[in-house]
Amino acid sequence: MTLEPLLEASPAIQIHTAAAIAAFGLGAVILFRRKGGRVHMMAGRIWVATMLVVTLSSFFIHTIRMWGLWSPIHLLSIGTTGSLILGVYMIRKRNIASHRRIMQSTYLGALIIAGFFTFMPGRIMHEVLFTGPLAPDPVWTLVAVLIGGVLIFIAVRRQSILHSAP
Repeated sequence: MTLEPLLEASPAIQIHTAAAIAAFGLGAVILFRRKGGRVHMMAGRIWVATMLVVTLSSFFIHTIRMWGLWSPIHLLSIGTTGSLILGVYMIRKRNIASHRRIMQSTYLGALIIAGFFTFMPGRIMHEVLFTGPLAPDPVWTLVAVLIGGVLIFIAVRRQSILHSAP
């Protein structure tokens, strides 16, 4: 493992990465804590703001170009921004079930699934994790990330089912 590729990357990539890591950690805490209290609301506001930094910073990253400067990742950023807006709208309308589903889906799609693809060969995060003197075995690392993502998804779904019971 080495941070050198990330430290040599553009400021947009550095900001994007820092915000995504913060959103991943904070989002996991929010998903597993008690819902509806002041802590949840404050953490949720911070998470939404952090996710907006993730999506907005992505529009300054052009390492994959399919349509001029743009790629499918930018479409994901537009969709994620829309999901965040819809999730906030739903909680303001007191539609808790829709809010929960939208925010869980946003976490899963924008952070876990999209995050997985950042570790593909040729990407900066792949270089960060799989090069240097402390590089782990790539196969076992990917297996661990997949298992971790599945476990988080199962835990979130289980918690959602428990909270939706009458």
